[in-house]
Amino acid sequence: MGQSQHQGCTLLVEDNPDDIELTERAFRRSRLSNKVITRRDGQEALDYLFGEDADGNTNPLPDVILLDLNMPRVNGLEVLHKMRSSVRTRSVPVVVLTTSDEQRDVADSYQLGANSYIRKPVDTNDFFEAIQSLELYWTVQNVSPPT
Repeated sequence: MGQSQHQGCTLLVEDNPDDIELTERAFRRSRLSNKVITRRDGQEALDYLFGEDADGNTNPLPDVILLDLNMPRVNGLEVLHKMRSSVRTRSVPVVVLTTSDEQRDVADSYQLGANSYIRKPVDTNDFFEAIQSLELYWTVQNVSPPT
């Protein structure tokens, strides 16, 4: 697939409906062309990353993953570990986006290969600005590894 045909996507892995809505609104407001694919827990994220679409084709890898840590079924650290253990997903940028301010979570995230760790701002406007900055950096300014 040529670069001109590439429509990038961002994978949002988040179980909080309010945070999903805020993130999707921030993306819409920024008017960048990246599509947001949302998965509501770590297992759904892994199913997407290592699964196939209805036609049997491997799902396209996202340009960046926004990953919450505290989720049901499979938590964010387990998702990160499985991603970094696979050649297919090893180089996909992962931004941990969480409410956790536990130093252990920060250390574990980086140890497992997170590219960035951001605490979700409590203020809605600050949250919007953070998401828009993330999107601009990871989907426009950052040079992704070749596929």
